[in-house]
Amino acid sequence: MCRCFVVPLFHLHRVRVLDMEGALTARDRVGIQDFVLLDAHTSETAFLDNLKKRFSEDLIYTYIGTLLVSVNPYKELDIYSKKQMDIYMGVNFFELPPHIFALADNAYHTMLAEANNHFILISGESGAGKTEASKKILQYYAVSCPSTTLLDNVRDRMLLSNPVLEAFGNSKTLKNDNSSRFGKYMDIQFDIQGDAVGGHILGYLLEKSRVVHQNHRERNFHIFYQLVKGGEEDLLHQLGLESNCQHYSYLVQGECANVASINDKNDWKTVRNALFCDDIHSIAYWVIASVLHLGNVQFEPDSKGYATLNNSTLHNNTIPFTVDHAIYARDALAKAIYGRTFTWLVNKINDSMENKDSSCKTVIGLLDIYGFEVFYVNSFEQFCINYCNEKLQQLFIQLTLKSEQEEYEAENIGWEPVQFFNNKIICDLVEEKHRGIISVLDEECLRPGEATDLTFLERLEEKLDSHPHFVTHKLADKKTRKTLERGDFRLLHYAGEVTYCVVGFLSKNNDLLYRNIKDVSLQVSTHVLCETRKGLFNWFLNYLLSCRLIVASQFKSSLLGLTDILMSKEPWYVRCLKSNESQQPGQFDDVLVRHQVKYLGLMEHLRVRRAGFAYRCRYDVFLQRYKPLCPATWPYWRGVAAEGVEVLVQHLGYLPDEYKMGRTKIFIRHPRTLFATEDAFEVCKHDLGKDRKTKINQEVLFICIEILTLLIDITASRIQTCWRGVQARKAKGRRQWAVKVIKKFIKGYMARGEAKTTDNSEYLAFVRQNYLNRLKDNLPKMVLDKTSWLTPPPVLTETSEILRQLHMRLMVRKYIRGITAQQKLQLKGITSVIFKGKKDSYPQSVSQPYVDTRISEQDINMKVLQMIRHEGIKYSIPIVKYDRNGFKARPRQLILTQTAAYVVDDAKIKQRVLYTTLKGEHSPNAIQCVLTSCAQGDLIMQCDHLFEALTKLSVVANKQSAINVVQGSVKFQMKAGKEGIVEFSSGQESMVYKDKNGHLMVVSDAVTAAERGLVACSQTCLCCLGQLLWPLPHNLPQIWDQARAQLVRITCFLLTFILAARRMSRLQ
Repeated sequence: MCRCFVVPLFHLHRVRVLDMEGALTARDRVGIQDFVLLDAHTSETAFLDNLKKRFSEDLIYTYIGTLLVSVNPYKELDIYSKKQMDIYMGVNFFELPPHIFALADNAYHTMLAEANNHFILISGESGAGKTEASKKILQYYAVSCPSTTLLDNVRDRMLLSNPVLEAFGNSKTLKNDNSSRFGKYMDIQFDIQGDAVGGHILGYLLEKSRVVHQNHRERNFHIFYQLVKGGEEDLLHQLGLESNCQHYSYLVQGECANVASINDKNDWKTVRNALFCDDIHSIAYWVIASVLHLGNVQFEPDSKGYATLNNSTLHNNTIPFTVDHAIYARDALAKAIYGRTFTWLVNKINDSMENKDSSCKTVIGLLDIYGFEVFYVNSFEQFCINYCNEKLQQLFIQLTLKSEQEEYEAENIGWEPVQFFNNKIICDLVEEKHRGIISVLDEECLRPGEATDLTFLERLEEKLDSHPHFVTHKLADKKTRKTLERGDFRLLHYAGEVTYCVVGFLSKNNDLLYRNIKDVSLQVSTHVLCETRKGLFNWFLNYLLSCRLIVASQFKSSLLGLTDILMSKEPWYVRCLKSNESQQPGQFDDVLVRHQVKYLGLMEHLRVRRAGFAYRCRYDVFLQRYKPLCPATWPYWRGVAAEGVEVLVQHLGYLPDEYKMGRTKIFIRHPRTLFATEDAFEVCKHDLGKDRKTKINQEVLFICIEILTLLIDITASRIQTCWRGVQARKAKGRRQWAVKVIKKFIKGYMARGEAKTTDNSEYLAFVRQNYLNRLKDNLPKMVLDKTSWLTPPPVLTETSEILRQLHMRLMVRKYIRGITAQQKLQLKGITSVIFKGKKDSYPQSVSQPYVDTRISEQDINMKVLQMIRHEGIKYSIPIVKYDRNGFKARPRQLILTQTAAYVVDDAKIKQRVLYTTLKGEHSPNAIQCVLTSCAQGDLIMQCDHLFEALTKLSVVANKQSAINVVQGSVKFQMKAGKEGIVEFSSGQESMVYKDKNGHLMVVSDAVTAAERGLVACSQTCLCCLGQLLWPLPHNLPQIWDQARAQLVRITCFLLTFILAARRMSRLQ
C-alpha cells in the first residue's frame, strides 16, 4: 500500500506544541518525533537517547515511519480525553505529535478511502501496556464512529468484552499485575459508511497450567479471586465456597492472594455487569467453583500404594493410580475444564457481537499478542510464545519491505535491495515437517514405549546436530557447555539466545486426560451438569471424547491461520516498551529498554525504513510549505507543482544524490537535508513578516483608494435600486391583501345568517372576537346584577349564556373564598363531632387555631414536589415513622393531596396511600391515634397537632364517618400473617420504646399528649377517612364540579374563537 505523508514540524494551523518540536534547539531537548529522521539511524545509543529525551518530557509516543513506539510511563497522562480525540479526528498522520489516536484514526480513514482491510499489531513484554493500548483504540473507535442505537449496542459489547476476557485470561505475574496470559485477535467490522456493525475475537494459547500452579509472588487468573472475595453470600453458599482465598489450594501457591494494586471486589462487580446473559452468569460461576473444589481434592497412599481420597465419604474411595498420577489426573481435568470454558466464553462474546448483515463490510483487526519472553527458566510456554514472535517478525519484515517496494515502484524510484536478517531459518527450525522441533515433539508424544523429556532432547540432538541456531549440552563446545544444563537446549532467535528447559515439554504438549476421567464425566448426574448439558458441558464432554490433538501442533495451525489473516490485510504496528521493572513513574532503565528494543526488532525495522530515502512528500504540499525560500516560487508558482519543486531544490542547493523526483512525490535521502530546509524556513518566516509591512508604497495605496471609491459608488447604486424594488413589492402585496380581506368581509356580512361556510367563517370569527372583547370590559360586578349582561349576537347566544353562568359561579367562588375564618370554625366543628367526649385531651385543643399547612412548599424537596404537585397539595405536617420490626424512629413528612397521602423522606417518596384503600381508624386512648393502610403491613407514625391533622385528612379524603375512637391497646399488621401490639400508658416522661414482650410501648404525660399521636397504616385493616359531612350547603360540591366541567368546555371553545378572531383583526 502506498501512503502519502508529510512531516511538518512547524504546522502553524494546528497545534502550537509542534513549534517546540520543530525548532533546532527543541529537537535537541525533546528529541525527534520520527526515528526515520534520526541522523545516526544505525546507532542503538542514539535511538535510546532520543527515546529517553521524549520520555523525560512525558512524550511517550514516537514514530518509526507508520510504526508507533509507546513507552509505558506508569502514571496517568491527560492525553486520552474526549478533547484529545476530537483533535486527532480526520487529521493527517504526521500532522500532529505522535499518538495512538493518530494511528487508529489513519487506519480507519485509510480503510474507508481504499475499501480494504487493515490490522493493528500490538506487541511488547508483559507490563509494557499492550492491553491498555488496545483499550484506547477501542475507546477511540467507540467515540469517533457514527452513533445509532444498534451501533451503540455493538460498541458496548466490544468494550464490555475487555473486563470479561481480562478476568478469565489475565493474572498477576512477576512483571505485571494484569498480565494477559493468552493472545487475542479482534476484528472490528465496519459498513461502507464507516459504522461499527460487528466484531469477532480469536484467542490463542491460554496458559492453562496457571490454573493448577503459580510461581512465588504470582496469582491464578483474576476471576477466581474476584468470585471468592466479591461474590455475594447467597451465591457463595450455593456454590459451596467461602470468602477466604486461603482455603483453596489453587489460590495460595504464589502466596500473594492480596495485591495492593488490584481491587477484586470492585472488579467482580464490573465483570458481573459485563456478563450480559444470566445463563452465562450461572455456567461461569459453577465452572469456576468446580475448579476450586477440584484443587482441594487430596490423596493419600494406601497399603498397596494406590491413591485414596482424603476425608472421603465414598464407600470405595481407592483410585487405581499412584498419588502422583492421581494429582496429575486431577490437575489435567481442572485445566481442561477451564481451558474449554474460556473458549466457550469467547464464542458467546462473538455471538453477541455478530453482524447479522451480510452486505459488504471492511474490518480493522486488533492483535494483542505476547511479546518475546526470556526468563531465568524458560519452559514450553515460552517456547510457543517465542515461536509466535518469530513468525510475526518474519511477517513484519515481509510486509514492511513489500509496502516500501510498492511505494518506490509506484513513484518510479529505483528499488535498492535491503540487507536484513531473514529469520526463516529459525521458523523452519521450529516448524519444518519431520525435522522441526514441533514435529519431533509430536513424534515423541505419540510413539509407543516409554517417552520422557530427556528422550525428546536426545531425538532433537540426532535430528538437529548440525543446525547453526540449535545447541545442547552435548553438542556445545567446552566454553558454551558451562552455561547449559544437561536437560537444556538453546535457540538463537532473531532477538538473541534463549535457553529452554525440556522438563514438562511432553506433558504440557500432550494435555492428556485419562480414560477413567472421561467415563466418569459422562456418568455425572449432578444438577449442574444436567442443567448445562445443552450448553457448555455437552461441548466439553465431546471435547473429552474427541481425538487427542497435540498442543504445539494446534498452536502451529492456529498461528498459520493467523498469518494468513494478517497477510490479507494492510498492517499498522504498535510496539510497547517498559520503562523500568519496578513500574515506577519517571524512571527510565537504559539496560531494560535496550533489551526490549533488540527483542522487538525496532532497529531492524528502522534500517529497513531508512534503506532508501528518509523522507517523502507530495509535490504540492512540499511547494506550499517551502516556496518562500525561493524568489522564483514566491509568492505564487504558476506552473506544475513538480517543476516548482525542482526549481526550489535547485535554489536550495540540493545535491543530486540527496533527493529523487518521483511521479507525485519528492524523496529526500538524509534527515539533515530536511532539517536544514526547515531551519531556513524558520528564519525566512520571520523576515517575511517584516518585509510585508514595508512593501506597501503610495502608488499601491492610491490604487486601493480608487478601487474602494468605485466599489462604494457601484454598491450604493445597487442598494438603492434593490431598496426601491423591495418597497414597491411590499406596497403591492399590502393592496392585494386588503382587496382580498374586504371581499371576504362583505361576503361574510351577506351570509351572516346562514350556517358556517368558507365565505362567512372569518366574519363570524370577527363578530365573536368583537363581542368577547366588549364583554370583557363590561362584566357584572355583583352577584345580584342580573341586567347588565351584554346582549349577544345570534351566533353567540348559547355561548353567552354559558359564560354568564360561569361568571356567576366565579363570583360565588370569590365570595366563598372570602370567608376563610368561617371555614376554619367549620373545621373545628368537624373536630368536635369526631372527638368531643371521646378523647380526654380534646378540651385542651379547642383554643389552638388551625393553620392551612405545617410545612411550606420551600421545605419540601424539589424532586418530590415535582412528582406530586399535579395532584394538588392540601396539607402537610412533620411526623416520626416507626419501623414495624424493631420500632426504630425515623423523621418523615406527611403530605396530603387530592388523591393520596404521601410519606416522604428528604428526597424520596417512601409510601403512597390512596384514600380509596383506607378502611378504618382507631384512637386507642386519650392521647394516641392509630392509622393503618399499607400493603406491606401497618405504617406506624407519630405527629404533633393530632386533631388538626386527622380533621384535615377526613375532609380531604371525604371519609369523616369512618373515624372511630376506642380505648386500650391496638393490634397492627407487621406483615402478611403476623401481628404486633401497641400498648399505651401514662408516666412522668413521654417515650416510645420496644418492650421486652415485643410490643411497642407508648408512655405519655398529660402535657405533651395534648397534640401528639401515633399513626399506623395498612391496606387491609386501616382506614382513616370516613364520609365527610361537610357543614356547608349540600349542593355546593356539585356546583363546583359542574363549574369545573363547564370551564374546560368553554376554554376549548374560546381558544377556537380567539384563533379565528386573530385573522379577522386585520380588518381593523
